[in-house]
Amino acid sequence: MYGEQSGREARPQCIDLRSDTVTLPSPAMREAIARAELGDDVYGEDPTVTRLEALAAELVGKEAAVLVVSGTMGNLAALLAHGQRGQRVICGDECHIYYYEAGGASALGGLIYQTLPNAADGTLPLDLVRAALVSSSDVHRAPPGIFCLENTHNRCGGTVLPLAYLEAAHALAREAGVPLHLDGARIFNAAIALGVEARAITRHVDTVQFCLSKGLAAPIGSLVAGSRDFIARVRRARKQLGGGMRQAGVIAAAGIVALTEMVERLADDHANARLLAAGLAAIPGLRIAPGRVQTNLVRFELVAEHVAPADVLAGLRTRGVLMSGMGGRFLRAVTHYGIHAADVNQAVAAVREVVVAAEV
Repeated sequence: MYGEQSGREARPQCIDLRSDTVTLPSPAMREAIARAELGDDVYGEDPTVTRLEALAAELVGKEAAVLVVSGTMGNLAALLAHGQRGQRVICGDECHIYYYEAGGASALGGLIYQTLPNAADGTLPLDLVRAALVSSSDVHRAPPGIFCLENTHNRCGGTVLPLAYLEAAHALAREAGVPLHLDGARIFNAAIALGVEARAITRHVDTVQFCLSKGLAAPIGSLVAGSRDFIARVRRARKQLGGGMRQAGVIAAAGIVALTEMVERLADDHANARLLAAGLAAIPGLRIAPGRVQTNLVRFELVAEHVAPADVLAGLRTRGVLMSGMGGRFLRAVTHYGIHAADVNQAVAAVREVVVAAEV
């Protein structure tokens, strides 16, 4: 969907708002990939991977980190490292780990998902969390093994968990002797939205996974961070999952650029998301609360009964705009590197045209 490299970045042939995973690497990333110093990472000999992992651990305030190929692998390896077969993974019913990761913790780790209802802001009711974390001597009950939160929260529209909530949730986990793992795929979006460093968020969790390949625009890769002992177990789980990589410095080089050059610019994506939300709110037949758009994800509802979500998506595609469905009558648009205010305005005009045309 993206054209040739021109100037600072690749310009899209269409306005692709399906996800921030469609970003292409920046010119600086391409240069870093070409010049990366390489070695065999399975032997621990790739210096670029080593530098990336040290940088990642420092940014999130943890002892160590390990590079994995994807957020799904990172979360799964973390759960396998934390839990034992037959234990419960306590998580939200709208969370990515439960909703979009193919049941890996159950299929491959023998872990049991216990879902609690996500509130609209992505939080889980702490009274329900407390009850779920209680261990029982009753042999009929599976013991709690891991408590998971997501920040930002994808299916809740890119919402950011408040620091006070994270602190309270972590206290419950510690009281129960259960690790709190954070699916922080977009943790730097959360940090920018809160105006804090990422470590101010991750100090309230035991372990975290975050992606390089979403808003940070690297072509591939995620990191898992935690204590040294935990990361040693994650490395073993990564190997079991087929994730041991050789000259992975070509991946890590782009990741270093992502973490050193692409974090602050996430604020531009947030501003464009607010612009998009305001434009969509002015279109009859759509429902959205612009004030609830905190980061780069814009979730909105098609309430006009005369048009189906699939028809809206198809109509947008013919006009050079791509968005995605989220089930039911909900649609999603995601701003990211390579999307500018002019693209947002064009996308809003296309949505208005499609919805109005359906009334005729």
